[in-house]
Formats: sequence, structure tokens, C-alpha cells
Amino acid sequence: MAAQQIIFAGFGGQGILSMGKFLAYAGMDADLNVSWLPSYGPEMRGGTANCSVIVQDEPVGSPIVTKADTVVVMNRPSLDKFEDTIMPGGLLIMDADLVDRAPVRTDIEVISVPAQTVAAEIGSKTIANMVLLGALVAKTGIVSMDTLLGSLKAHGKEKFYESNKLALEKGASYVK
Repeated sequence: MAAQQIIFAGFGGQGILSMGKFLAYAGMDADLNVSWLPSYGPEMRGGTANCSVIVQDEPVGSPIVTKADTVVVMNRPSLDKFEDTIMPGGLLIMDADLVDRAPVRTDIEVISVPAQTVAAEIGSKTIANMVLLGALVAKTGIVSMDTLLGSLKAHGKEKFYESNKLALEKGASYVK
């Protein structure tokens, strides 16, 4: 597995930090070296939030991601802020329902998923983050979907497991 340096970004309250945390747990459960570095504004909800996650075989030297292999954005301000941090040939996954412009760069791969719509169809817009995480795992193969589901079961809330599982699978289907 290739090392991955990932930035998740969006508004506070969208589950940005949780998305990164579940991926970090899955990396640990797969016996990989991980780091999870949250960053958020002082607001409780509606402010900006992002987190950097590194998953790799080698020890992690620094948790700070300056050049990302993959960026997942859930709003336009996050696309504006982090589009330039993606390495050439890297991957951008975005919520098509909330990002109202196309990326400017042509040297990256873009996966656009209507995550809000998909999450609402499942029953709750609050799991849009899991739809995007499903697309990320399916595309990069950074951890297996089984490992991610195991981590979700071990570290997530039991009452949300089934809807999160469905959201991850729906997100993965946008990649396959």
C-alpha cells in the first residue's frame, strides 16, 4: 500500500474530524502507522474544520500535511483553501451538493459525489461525511472496506453503525 497524506475539510458540524478519525483508527487496525491532526476555528458549528491524516508503512515523521495525496472537501471555502495543496496527479473528492464550482486544476483526478442527496436518501444528511469516506477508501484502497467497517463498529456509536455502513457502501459505488 502506498502512503497517503489526506486533508479532510468543511464546516464544523459536518463530521470532518470524525471522518479523519475513523480512517486513522482503520489504519491502526490494519497495523499501519497513522497520525490524525485536527484543526478547527473557535466556533462550535458553522466555522471551518479540517484534519490531516497520514497512513503509511513507515513511522510518521510529522503530522502536518503540506502536500496532500488526497483532499476531501465538503464546502466551497474548503475547495478554495486546499485545492492548491494537492500533489500533481493527486485526488480531490468533493460534495457536489455543497461545492458550487469546479476545480481550477487539470492535473488532478476529481470525484464529485452528491453526498448530501445520497445521505438524505439513506435517512440523514449528517452521514454525508461517510458517503465521501466510502468513495475515498474505494478509490485509494488505503485500507479495506472491511477494516474500515470493523473500526466503525469498534470506535463508533452502535446506533449509527448500519446507516454509516450503508453510507460508506453508497459512496464506494460512485467510484466503481
